[in-house]
Amino acid sequence: MPGAGAATTLDPVGTAKVLVVEDTPEIRLVVELALRDAHFDVETAGDGDRALELVRAWDPDVVVLDLNIPGPDGLEVCRRLRGFSTAYVLMLTARADEVDKLVGLASGADDYLTKPFSPRELVARVHAVLRRPRAGAPAAPPADRRVVGPLEVDLDAREVRVNGDRVATTRTEFELLAAIVEHPRQVRTREQLRRRAWGEDWLADDHAVDVHLSNLRRKLAAAGARGVIATVRGVGYRVNPDLA
Repeated sequence: MPGAGAATTLDPVGTAKVLVVEDTPEIRLVVELALRDAHFDVETAGDGDRALELVRAWDPDVVVLDLNIPGPDGLEVCRRLRGFSTAYVLMLTARADEVDKLVGLASGADDYLTKPFSPRELVARVHAVLRRPRAGAPAAPPADRRVVGPLEVDLDAREVRVNGDRVATTRTEFELLAAIVEHPRQVRTREQLRRRAWGEDWLADDHAVDVHLSNLRRKLAAAGARGVIATVRGVGYRVNPDLA
């Protein structure tokens, strides 16, 4: 496999987060370096259980998933994550026959790549899946925009801007922000926000909402929209009353 220096020079799609799930340390490192060279945010896992933990906790945009990993294998990991995540899945396989490829795609994978592959090709495939519409993703809110002080949220285009400059958000961060700004005078409980971002079936502590909103607040503050989201102690969140 060629070295990571062969990574593509294509511009990254936003600041996408990529989880690399590969049990061979040498391959995992090459893939990680290639993606970092292409300016993606990267985390890695060496087995299926750790992969599922990171998908829940880190909310990646893309999962590069080896078919043959310890614990739940790639197919099982893909099936499980489809129950709570809309991340794109790029399956890696050493099996070249069509049966495994079709089974992999039927499990919810968006694309596959057969080993051996070049880092340049892998990075190009990651770019390609990020440009696809996500089948089964939560429907976008009605065509509309919300303006809160310097913050503008385009609910139709799913874009966030502060003072006209775009702010990159994850899918989860956008869903949480959209739920808050759609009804700026209402308090949104943590349970309401959790259901909006992850669906009814995601069994987890509502603390996950606080973690993702903390990250979102940091991004907005850095862009010039500090204090837009207000905490209602013991209840949830709303738009700052001075701006609603």
